[in-house]
Amino acid sequence: MPYISLAGERLFYALVEGDPRVGPDLILVHGAGGNHTQWPAELRRLPRANVYALDLPGHGRSAGKGRTRIDDYADTVHLFAQALGLKRASVAGHSMGGAIAQMLALSPPAWLEGVILVACGPRLEIDPTILDQLRPRDGSPTDFSAATEVICRQAYGPMATRQMIRRGCQQLLGEDQAVIYGDYIACSTFDTTAHVSAISVPVLIISGTADQITPAAHARRLRDQIPGAQLTEIEDAGHMAMVEKPAETADAVLRFLDRL
Repeated sequence: MPYISLAGERLFYALVEGDPRVGPDLILVHGAGGNHTQWPAELRRLPRANVYALDLPGHGRSAGKGRTRIDDYADTVHLFAQALGLKRASVAGHSMGGAIAQMLALSPPAWLEGVILVACGPRLEIDPTILDQLRPRDGSPTDFSAATEVICRQAYGPMATRQMIRRGCQQLLGEDQAVIYGDYIACSTFDTTAHVSAISVPVLIISGTADQITPAAHARRLRDQIPGAQLTEIEDAGHMAMVEKPAETADAVLRFLDRL
């Protein structure tokens, strides 16, 4: 699996090449406290596409420090695309990753062809209780496991299996608490409500109808604000729509890429 050095940080990414010559290039950007494994095989192995699933700094197998601003993560993704020499690529982002994709789309670099926003709105509403539980404290313990349990309970829809939810909690517990806290700080200050109408690149929004964290109404509002944006709603999927309904999510992404 490949690594790349960006601004002194060694970042990991998983690459699956569908057709290096003519296939569309797609960068997958995970959400808060996540890593590239949050994207199931159906998304990382899209037919014909060249898929780059990135671990953001401080996440998964990537070194470096996590960020506390969405803009800074967007800069990292831009540098990543440039370092790989991608000429035309789309970015698919889940939740915080969707916020990162929006920031890229608001000032689109030459290589950005389109964005896919999964479980994301123009704002990311953060539960203050979770934020407080995640906050590292010198000399006093915080209940990290309790915070992850609440996150996972809210993140999955009614059709998710216990094994799926347990695996999600284990992945969160394997990440650095301070990095996750920084992610949540970044999400809490993100708000493109007044600006998303300026996005001019093609946009696909994917929303689970059972999403408790970013309800489908937020996705519809985002669709209405972005000129020409498309919306795919996935029945009974929660905030982790791509994990719960991977085939349906992958099909929507592939159809969008084919239209570009």
